[in-house]
Amino acid sequence: MYPIHEAVLIAHDVKRFRVEAPRVARYWKPGQFVIIRATDDGERIPLTVVEVDPEAGTIDLIVQGVGKTTRTLNALTAGEFLHDVAGPLGSPSEIAGFGTVAVVGGGVGTAIAYPTARALAQANRVIAIVGARTSGLLILVEELGAVADRVIVTTDDGTAGRAGFVTDALAELIAGESVDRVIAIGPLPMMAAISELTRPMKIPTIVSLNPIMVDGTGMCGGCRVSIDGATKFACVDGPEFDAHGVDFELLRIRNATYCEFERRRLEEMGSP
Repeated sequence: MYPIHEAVLIAHDVKRFRVEAPRVARYWKPGQFVIIRATDDGERIPLTVVEVDPEAGTIDLIVQGVGKTTRTLNALTAGEFLHDVAGPLGSPSEIAGFGTVAVVGGGVGTAIAYPTARALAQANRVIAIVGARTSGLLILVEELGAVADRVIVTTDDGTAGRAGFVTDALAELIAGESVDRVIAIGPLPMMAAISELTRPMKIPTIVSLNPIMVDGTGMCGGCRVSIDGATKFACVDGPEFDAHGVDFELLRIRNATYCEFERRRLEEMGSP
């Protein structure tokens, strides 16, 4: 059992947890994730670690309540427990001196982008682009402001920052100055659009993929993705991949496999 030290709502249906998991806190590196179960009979889901405190033995997780499992998880409070926390899993982000790096976070994907941006800022000029549908869904803007050289905020409805999409902001940035690398993390359509934006300019672009995942060790094969025509497993070969090699359409189809099942489970919970 893994004690929950803090559970704070940071945006609409988005909660930040501080969980006691000393082994994960000791060995985690930016880009890696954990697989958790909220209860002993619950679904296993992957979550990215946002921050760790090795001395306190805690890790911070950000969860958006979308499906039955994440909503069950977000109902937990400080003083309660997670049943399982397995990790750290996956390959760490590549951290090196690239020059100017644009780190793009869409929605809750910003939680994944933040630790990588923080690590890259030690040896690069980092420009963070953060987007959400509306201002109430923006997360970690201040935290990114503390590590990045510049932060650009976008909202679809214009309630914060500039009106429009992160792709618009990135296109404007690239048109105005040299960008040596792009890290894009968020919804699949966003990552696919950024991949097509940077492809003609041959700007190296990395995306973090979150396909259906069960065991996190490559045994189940559920998280397989197609990269340059070859099958890879996001849990062990990723989660980060060269965006220009990802078959986003195949990934979209695979991720939709259980949508109807999830809809019925939400109805059972009384979700509108």
